[in-house]
Amino acid sequence: MTPRAKGGANATQNSEHDAMTMTLAEEAAALAFPGLDEDAIIALREARDWCHLRSHTSPDRFAHLVSIADIDALLRTDAARAGRIAVADSAREGSAAVPEEDWSFDDGRVDLPRLFDRFDQGGTLIVSELHELHPPLARFCRGLEKLFLHGVQCNIYLTPPGAQGFRAHFDTHDVLVMQVSGQKDWRVWNGQPVPDPTRRVRWDNQVEPMGEPIAVPMRPGDILYLPRGVMHDAATQPGGEPSLHATIGLLEPSWAEALRRIIDTAEEQDPAFRAAVPTWRIGQDGFGAGLADLVARLAAPGLVETLALTLIGRLAEDRLQMPARGLIAPPPAPDQRLRLADSMHSAVVPLPDGGGALRYGGGKIIMTEAEFGWLMSLEDGAAAADLPGDALAFLQRLFALGLLEAV
Repeated sequence: MTPRAKGGANATQNSEHDAMTMTLAEEAAALAFPGLDEDAIIALREARDWCHLRSHTSPDRFAHLVSIADIDALLRTDAARAGRIAVADSAREGSAAVPEEDWSFDDGRVDLPRLFDRFDQGGTLIVSELHELHPPLARFCRGLEKLFLHGVQCNIYLTPPGAQGFRAHFDTHDVLVMQVSGQKDWRVWNGQPVPDPTRRVRWDNQVEPMGEPIAVPMRPGDILYLPRGVMHDAATQPGGEPSLHATIGLLEPSWAEALRRIIDTAEEQDPAFRAAVPTWRIGQDGFGAGLADLVARLAAPGLVETLALTLIGRLAEDRLQMPARGLIAPPPAPDQRLRLADSMHSAVVPLPDGGGALRYGGGKIIMTEAEFGWLMSLEDGAAAADLPGDALAFLQRLFALGLLEAV
């Protein structure tokens, strides 16, 4: 199985590295985690501690990803609808979410004059999942998905001076906060009042932070990594500039979610999981005697491999397709060097007969032994003319699907 782009983020420390030769994972890692190699990035996430990465020399490092002008342009399209657009104001009584009817029409379209009025009164404008509409953010999120092998999304927050969108809260997935322009003063509390929360964990939304907050002034180019469960809030200073930041949601699955998936697979494959629970023995010795065996079966190598494939498959199916070709794509010539498209989520799985399966968002291709060998030869790029046999038609087929790109 080959789900991760070759190279990971190992080039993030090399300032001389040619950006044109970087994989999407390397490119995204260099932008989001400056100065850290792949091992350090993974260690940061596994340590579960929040971290403030300051950028004293690159205040415009995120300017190419999104701008206030981009948000203004979006608001003037039919994509600006309730659900994608939201407004929050912590000064409100009760929920900080400003009701949609205060700034949108009955059909969900944004009423711009009323939206501007809410913003001028201190409402934070929120654009959810902008990576689905904005190619620079789509490319960046795809790079992080290739690095971490789970879904990534991007929400945008534009806060006027002297305002605060949300009160102190925690998220149910890890986030990267990237300050694009303006300044925002964050407060972060150490610890987790609800350890590693997920959306399935019930809490009354009244959790109080523990201890004293730590002030984290976010300036353009700064990055704040917050593991899920860490309490935080943020506000702009009166008389200052509007603050634009991107919150990158790292949608990592929990072990509970993964186990629910593997149990579903186990039920299909192993009759032991389909056996009846002897409810008539509740309260008697021997009830649940076979449970330990079932738990052990969940760790069987075959099920673990199936779980890995399931998670990779879900990533490909749930996230945007980003094929390497456009509408006009002449087929590659025999001497054109090709490789698997870095922008597409795909996994290559060997099969017992010597062939293999190429899984991608939208389908699966079963390959003969020869085709599997040709695909494996593309790891560093190869041309059909350099491969044994008649590989050209096979490679042109994959290229037409957007699964291959020119080297």
